[in-house]
Amino acid sequence: MSDKQKKASAYWRENVRYLFILLAIWFAVSYAAGILFKDALNQIKMGGFELGFWFAQQGSIYVFVVLIFVYVRLMNSLDKKYGYNE
Repeated sequence: MSDKQKKASAYWRENVRYLFILLAIWFAVSYAAGILFKDALNQIKMGGFELGFWFAQQGSIYVFVVLIFVYVRLMNSLDKKYGYNE
């Protein structure tokens, strides 16, 4: 395997690891907080709404948008690390 292929393989492996971590966070927020822990979270009020309802309706969308920006920053630093930036 050439040096270029090793670098590309390491880049892809790190990229996939970032994706799995960020998707796990999104899953935890959207599924676990919005569905599994809804009853416990409903004891807390946020803006007049129960927190479990808020996570199920809006929180997971907000977290997803924030995770997009986090992914962009991670990929920009990964590109610089492996020399793929422009």
